[in-house]
Amino acid sequence: MAGKDTVDLLFDVIEREDGDPEKVDIVLRVWLQPGAGRTTVVGRHGDALKIKVAAPPEGGRANQAVAQLLSYMLGVPATSVSLESGETSRSKRLRVGPVDLDTVRTLIANSEPKPKVTGAARSGGNVRGTGGVL
Repeated sequence: MAGKDTVDLLFDVIEREDGDPEKVDIVLRVWLQPGAGRTTVVGRHGDALKIKVAAPPEGGRANQAVAQLLSYMLGVPATSVSLESGETSRSKRLRVGPVDLDTVRTLIANSEPKPKVTGAARSGGNVRGTGGVL
């Protein structure tokens, strides 16, 4: 599992106007690959979470797919995820909230694929984590 500091590089924390100290909003940096074979969290791309979605980039469908994945992954309603910037770019910023910061850190860290294990019992096969497959 990635450390707290490493996961914190992927998002900015925004304090909520309602003053609830237990809940915050985050703005998550995402590098999106639309039109992939499946929708999944792949890992990192610089300071962003790399996500592949099966939806094509036409008509905002890839943006909707990434918002749906984040909603599912972070356990928040779909209405709690909104696109802040990057509507037509692969580099996106999505606002999610309200969320519990410690829970978000854990869920993001656990969604990243596990490292490959080479030299597995079967020849020719690598064992991989499934990441955040939806």
